[in-house]
Amino acid sequence: MDTVDAELWRAAAEVTDPEMPMLTLADLGVLRSVSQDDGHVTATITPTYAGCPALDAMAADLRERLAVYGEVEVTVTLTPPWTTDLISDEGRRKLAEAGVAPPDHIGPRSTGPVALTLAAPPKRVDCPRCGSADTEELSRFGPTACTALRRCRACSEPFEHMKDI
Repeated sequence: MDTVDAELWRAAAEVTDPEMPMLTLADLGVLRSVSQDDGHVTATITPTYAGCPALDAMAADLRERLAVYGEVEVTVTLTPPWTTDLISDEGRRKLAEAGVAPPDHIGPRSTGPVALTLAAPPKRVDCPRCGSADTEELSRFGPTACTALRRCRACSEPFEHMKDI
């Protein structure tokens, strides 16, 4: 990455996620690349899922932030798909600090047949406030599509959990 591209990356990396403002698009792993060619800036992002309602806001915020460098185009790529493994360690720390339990690292995905079961395996999610593993899922859907609502049985506090994708 040359100096100009590094400066563009730093500028784009400051843009925050509209649904989880404690995270930047870089923390979230949504920002894939930023480059400049003859005054034309291209930023590439991958949404957390194909129907992400925040995609237009992310693109608008990137255009506004990068406009000082030239004409800005924001492209969207779905390949490779976004996964929660793309969230940086800093992003995971920020989530926990904001009271949102970060997702687990899932690791490499199988490229062949995947055995399916009818019930999801039990999920251990530690409370971001007291660290207890004695938590329960209250709702698969939280304030955003990316989160679930949980409660800690030890400290009785409700909290969000960013789903593993």
